[in-house]
Amino acid sequence: MTYFGIRYVFLFLPIVVLLYNFVPKKIKPLLLLIASYVFFYIKSKKLIVFLILSSLSIYLAGLMIKKIIHKRDEIIREVTKEEKKSIKEKFKNKKKLVLVLTIVFNVAFLFYFKYLNFFFKVLNGIFSVSGLDMTLKLFKHLAPIGISFYTLQAISYLVDVYNEKIEADENPLKVMLYLAFFPTVMEGPITRFNDVKDKIWAGCKVKYQNLCFGYQRIMFGLFKKYVIADRLNIFVKLTFKHYMDYSGITLALGAIFYTILLYMEFSGTMDIVIGTAEIFDIKIKENFKQPFLSKNISEFWSRWHISLGLWFKDYIFYPVSLSKGVKNLTSNIRKKWGNKVSSLIMGAIALFAVWSLNGLWHGAGYTFIVFGYYHFILILLGNIFEPTIVKVCEKNNIDRKSGFYKTIQIIKTTILVFIGELIFRAPNLTVAFGMLKRIFTKFSLNGFKTEVLTLGLDISDFIIVLLALVVIIIISLLREKDINIREKISTKPIVFRWALFYALIIAIILFGAFGPGYAPVDPIYADF
Repeated sequence: MTYFGIRYVFLFLPIVVLLYNFVPKKIKPLLLLIASYVFFYIKSKKLIVFLILSSLSIYLAGLMIKKIIHKRDEIIREVTKEEKKSIKEKFKNKKKLVLVLTIVFNVAFLFYFKYLNFFFKVLNGIFSVSGLDMTLKLFKHLAPIGISFYTLQAISYLVDVYNEKIEADENPLKVMLYLAFFPTVMEGPITRFNDVKDKIWAGCKVKYQNLCFGYQRIMFGLFKKYVIADRLNIFVKLTFKHYMDYSGITLALGAIFYTILLYMEFSGTMDIVIGTAEIFDIKIKENFKQPFLSKNISEFWSRWHISLGLWFKDYIFYPVSLSKGVKNLTSNIRKKWGNKVSSLIMGAIALFAVWSLNGLWHGAGYTFIVFGYYHFILILLGNIFEPTIVKVCEKNNIDRKSGFYKTIQIIKTTILVFIGELIFRAPNLTVAFGMLKRIFTKFSLNGFKTEVLTLGLDISDFIIVLLALVVIIIISLLREKDINIREKISTKPIVFRWALFYALIIAIILFGAFGPGYAPVDPIYADF
């Protein structure tokens, strides 16, 4: 059962909504928890035990840290000012021990399911090169759905308790629902406990407007998936699988189409997730903000998979930047070369940590690691050359706020994104670099006539995709101007509103990529 499936949209979700609306208010949150565990069990069967273990571990660890904090505060009230510092340090070490052990416990599950085989493959390669007659046996196992997502949520909860940004919740069911909430458990967004803790446990009755807005958002997500992503999938699969058979223009289109496919599939999933939560009056923050209007790679990643970027910023970038080792290093650099160089070095170290983990988070493979370092290099170069670019523009009277300059920057950024997503999608580095080489050395417009139209898509498919993209672009431009389209539509007469809603449904049915010849896109981020 996927978010895009008929069983979810027209069976599971309506049943949950009906039951939720008619059970007593006190039972509503419990019903959401049961529905979440049913959803998880359908996808992962007995692997649900790892979600339960993760939930219980951070709940108990949170209470332990909370108890340590209260004990510290009690003692501090009765001691002198000179004694407070040593007492705080003592209790900080106790908190840290609980934090580290619990994080290691949770990350161990993630490592086992997601990275152990990759680690063994690397070791086997080293053994082979070294001439050692030793081979580690790989494991055959399936990972619990969304383990990368709920593990990051678990860590964020515990770190926030440790930093005393939030207080550990006494209700274990509330913590369990936070991690297992069925709209977000499979593909995010990565929510923060403080943002959702009240609403997920409020038990609000389903309102007519929330139901309408929620299903409108869900249908928009289905539109992205079935009309655009699934239609482009066959072209993408063929170009990446048989890249040596095609010229540069075909491979370039394959990379462009994959980027579009990925955005439509993942942002479409977010539409369904946010729409589902909205039905229950639970506000989930947006995970995309018109990323293809970005003027540089750094901005792109502040608009794409926003919750992941913020997680890395809060729990990796800042801790690394403020760590004792980095502080000491940058302090020495500052004395020799000044503040600008030391700030750049500090940022580079933190960025390196972020993008090393970001690449690995997406998958256990060399392509994902290179994907991470590719973006690290681009962002670092951007930080290094930004002051120079500003000076050059000022010297030559180039208006960086002009529409022309912004358009050039957007085009440049988009091309860099296409290259990054090609590496991301390629099954291995040989294919990735082979495709890039052919794009730049075997580029020919003749391939458009002889190859492009032979890869599963005809003229009508391209027209449908183009028209659908025009709709998405218009909506994106309106959102960029902070125009709430659904609120605007809600003020129109009921006939107009329902006509639009039915038009969206009919467009999905008529133009969706169903039937023979089309290959549905599997939930991409569910594997991360």
